[in-house]
Amino acid sequence: MFGLGIPELLIILVIVVLLFGAGKLPQIGSGLGEGIRNFKKSMKEKNEIDVTPTKPENKDK
Repeated sequence: MFGLGIPELLIILVIVVLLFGAGKLPQIGSGLGEGIRNFKKSMKEKNEIDVTPTKPENKDK
């Protein structure tokens, strides 16, 4: 994992706690998880916007 060991991950965690505070960590985690979930969902699903041209209806009938 990019050569990161336990000591490096702990240092990063301490820096994040100092920057954002312990109260914001659950909000940051849930936001990050939701973003990853939406990204995976968008990669699996078909595009929602259909840009296929339709044939015009004949109104003279």
